[in-house]
Amino acid sequence: MYKIEIQEIAEVSSSNSGYFQQTKFWCEFKENHGWSYRKFRISWIHIEADSKGNTQANGSQEVSVLTRTFAKGFFSLAYVPLFPSLPIEGVNSHDQNIEFTNLMGEIGIALKPFLPKNTICIRFDPAVGFDNTEDRDIFVRGTKLVAFADRLKLKKSAVDIQPPDSTQIDLTPAEDEILSKMKSKWRYNVNLSARKGVEIIRVTGENEKLSEYLDIFYDLYKITAERDGIALHAKSYYEDLLRKSAAEIAAGKDVPVISLYLAKHEKDFLGAIITLFSKTESIYLYGCSGNVKRNLMPNFLLQWTAMKDAKAYGSQYYDMYGMPPADDENHPMHGLYLFKTGFGGNNIHRIGSFDIPLKFVYRFYDKAERVRAFWHKVILKKIRGR
Repeated sequence: MYKIEIQEIAEVSSSNSGYFQQTKFWCEFKENHGWSYRKFRISWIHIEADSKGNTQANGSQEVSVLTRTFAKGFFSLAYVPLFPSLPIEGVNSHDQNIEFTNLMGEIGIALKPFLPKNTICIRFDPAVGFDNTEDRDIFVRGTKLVAFADRLKLKKSAVDIQPPDSTQIDLTPAEDEILSKMKSKWRYNVNLSARKGVEIIRVTGENEKLSEYLDIFYDLYKITAERDGIALHAKSYYEDLLRKSAAEIAAGKDVPVISLYLAKHEKDFLGAIITLFSKTESIYLYGCSGNVKRNLMPNFLLQWTAMKDAKAYGSQYYDMYGMPPADDENHPMHGLYLFKTGFGGNNIHRIGSFDIPLKFVYRFYDKAERVRAFWHKVILKKIRGR
């Protein structure tokens, strides 16, 4: 259905726009933590034009492809974040399920010669989203059916790398209008926190007290990880992210701004978040909170302060970056859903990760991932819920 052309790009220019996972800055950061990456120009031509000669599904895009080796070099995985998108603009999503599914499958096969020989699968996180879960789920089912009918080596992965469900706050209106879209209780909590004397400290990578502030952040993060059952990186991971951003900005490079925000009241640090600001988007990457003075609502003021800074920077929207898919009281993270959606954003539901298996051993890896996901998302959640 498509003619695919792939050219490797030797000189990758810095870019501070688009999805941050595709930027040179982010890919180089991931290289410092176990991944490698290459940049390609991927072009596609829809060779099955309709009766009117319509070939609007043609396209071309620069794409970052990350790989990581596991088990002491026994196998590798390839990962393509936020690509591809729907191939035809202005056409209903469900009317291009066939084109999209074939495009993703054929790009995957075309990428294979450029990857390490021990790569067992290519995992895509497509940039395809919906404003409700029903349409998203219909599209996912359609993608699976097309893959089966057209005998494509494509399947829904057991694990989604990027959080498929999120909410995005539009930063283009005036601050008063952004506030007006929040739930009234959220506006009240923002004002309450400020009125009660909660102070927000913003720290970037060149700050001489960065190590001290990171110690505070990491102590809060360990409390959150234990309380909510989430995983966390080594402290050096977050430090590297902050320092890399500051160093490259100081060198005149156009890269995202990484900031650490901490909420302090008197001598107590109550919570912290790490954000990424780019020309396109601002992302709430990581967040944590302690167990003291939670009645002062520090997390509300933390988020509002970051939103105001992101707006001043010029970002178009602020992405809360991950939440449960729906307002389900039985979901173990229902409170997170209520917190994030209360800021008045637009919910987005992406279709999640899809795999193109390349080797037989992928079957065993897929089963292991499913067992691990079940253990962490079901068993451990129930144990902690008790």
